[in-house]
Amino acid sequence: MKPLHGECWAITDQAAGNQRQALALAERLGLPVRHLVLAPRPPWSWLSPRLTLGGRLALDAAQRRLFAPPWPVVAIGCGRTAALFTRLLRPLAGGRCHTVQILDPRLDPAHWDTVIAPRHDGLAGPNVLTPLGSLNPVDEAWLADGREAFPDFEALPRPRVGVLLGGPRRGVALDAAYARELAAQLLARQRMEGGSLLVLASRRTPPALIQTFAAAISPTPGLFWRNADDGLNPFPGVLGWADRLIVTPDSVNMLSEACAVGCPVHTLAPAPLPARLARFHQALHEAGLLHDLAATTPASQTPLRETEAIARTLRQAIAARQAGDDAGA
Repeated sequence: MKPLHGECWAITDQAAGNQRQALALAERLGLPVRHLVLAPRPPWSWLSPRLTLGGRLALDAAQRRLFAPPWPVVAIGCGRTAALFTRLLRPLAGGRCHTVQILDPRLDPAHWDTVIAPRHDGLAGPNVLTPLGSLNPVDEAWLADGREAFPDFEALPRPRVGVLLGGPRRGVALDAAYARELAAQLLARQRMEGGSLLVLASRRTPPALIQTFAAAISPTPGLFWRNADDGLNPFPGVLGWADRLIVTPDSVNMLSEACAVGCPVHTLAPAPLPARLARFHQALHEAGLLHDLAATTPASQTPLRETEAIARTLRQAIAARQAGDDAGA
């Protein structure tokens, strides 16, 4: 396959999870990547990606200067807002831009060249790719970089148990009571086997959960990272050094990243979970990638790494498009 040429745009809103997925895929294509954080104005923001009338006028003047020719050879969007702009790029670029939309755009996938929607969404079509989890950058090189960036974690008592705290969402109440139960189960196991707890809150973790959990585990060796006031986010180091990971049940992205590491992953999930999230959990359990918190930890676990395979599929499609364009030039 000939090397690709041109530029890749990653288009997102401000959501960290959307940015992480779009950039993880974009950076594997072997092209220069330009990240555009775009915010359409009303009424486009209300009706994205359905309303395309007016095209680039959905953006203010400053952002229109960014979303302008020369158009990229591939554009990867993630989230509903980005779906408007990846949809617009197909006619704007005269069919010379391969448009990719991550997450279900809630519109016919035929409006894009490729749609990538997690399997639990139930979306199907000839141009739809359905990974089990969400896209992410976690691979052996990424984990090695994390260990190199946080070498002090190696001295912590083993097993080093990484704990990733998310936040409540519709149908999943992560509150102080949940924090007490999670801490109690982790501490009971830590008293039996020793080791350390490396706890990371997220931007969605409520203060009450943080305070309750921090107070409960305060005597335990390890660390508790609450926010940027505690310094650089040690997330790559925690995943790189963890012998086991515990993840709250609310976030598809966090669970997918944890399952990409290759160490055992556990969760404490209140029942019942919302239907789509329950389907995701069930698929992970059936694949041997996720275990209940009280379950016996397996000796090893195969990592869930889907981003490179999807990038390979995209590279082939883009190469075929470029070969056709070159032949017709």
